[in-house]
Amino acid sequence: MCVCVCVCVCVCAHARVRLVLSVMMAALGVCRGILKEIRIAKGSDYKHTLIYKYIMQQFRRNQVTGAQLCRAQMEALHSAQMYSCLLSSTRLHLRLHQLYHARGEIETHQAAGLVGLRLPKQPGGKGWET
Repeated sequence: MCVCVCVCVCVCAHARVRLVLSVMMAALGVCRGILKEIRIAKGSDYKHTLIYKYIMQQFRRNQVTGAQLCRAQMEALHSAQMYSCLLSSTRLHLRLHQLYHARGEIETHQAAGLVGLRLPKQPGGKGWET
């Protein structure tokens, strides 16, 4: 009976370590994603901005360790994931908006080309001359 309890405790501890490591890796990926979006928006000198300092401060403050894994840190990770998604989606939306919207009036064949279509060629001959 003592061996069974000891094995169960070891398995539970191993599962907890794996959970903590997976949360830490997820947080690292989210942090890198947010910093990538900041670098794209602010340029190569992004490390001297207030937003960079704030993001790094928040990630360090909510850093997950082996001794603690609580709901507040999971909530902070979820918020960071949502913020990363917001930044990348906003950047992509602006790129699409500039590509397709700010052109004014365009010809029919240009509009068809934007969506990957081609207009049919008009055959020559009698009745097609204008």
